[in-house]
Amino acid sequence: MIKIEEKLFQNRYKVDEGRPHIQIANPSVCSSTCEVQACTFACPAACYSATETGGVELNTDGCLECGTCRIICSEHHNVDWAYPRGGHGILFKFG
Repeated sequence: MIKIEEKLFQNRYKVDEGRPHIQIANPSVCSSTCEVQACTFACPAACYSATETGGVELNTDGCLECGTCRIICSEHHNVDWAYPRGGHGILFKFG
C-alpha cells in the first residue's frame, strides 16, 4: 500500500516562513467543544494531528489548499483560512 506521504512527495510546496495561510482560531475549541476532531482524518495532506492533551496541532507545510478543513470545521468556525501569498504554497508537479 502506498502511503499518502509518497504520493504528496510528487508535489512541491514553498513555505511562507512566519506567515501561515491557515490557523486554528481558538485552540481550546478543538479540545473542549469539538468531540470528533474530523480535521485530523479528513485533511488529505494530513496537516492536522491530535495531540496527547486532546487538542489539535496544525502544520501547514504541504497543505494542498483544498479547503477541506474549512468545510469540516464549519460547525465551529475555528479555521482561519486564506490563500497563501503569491509564489508560495502548493506547486503541483502534474496538472
